[in-house]
Amino acid sequence: MQFCPKCSNLLVVDKKRKSTVLYCRKCKKVIRGKGEKVKITEIVVEPKREIVIMEKDELMGDLPKTRMMCPKCEHVEAFWWMQQTRAGDEPPTMFYKCVKCRYAWRSYG
Repeated sequence: MQFCPKCSNLLVVDKKRKSTVLYCRKCKKVIRGKGEKVKITEIVVEPKREIVIMEKDELMGDLPKTRMMCPKCEHVEAFWWMQQTRAGDEPPTMFYKCVKCRYAWRSYG
């Protein structure tokens, strides 16, 4: 990484015909390489996306309850919580866990 000697902005690599130069986007200064090798690399790190549903041993008593029919045992009371599982501009996912059989399911908003 190199910075512009004029404005201290980060220099970007630019191709000018057969040569490679460093270019400042702010003040438009061009710095020609003096026999230096320029290596362009890009590292992309994918974030680990993991959806965690509460385990049986966790305390469910702190969660609110609602009237929702369990798809497994048809009991009409379930714990619920919201979690952001997709992009921030999309609605959160509603999770439910049956009070009776502890079956967990989700509902997309």
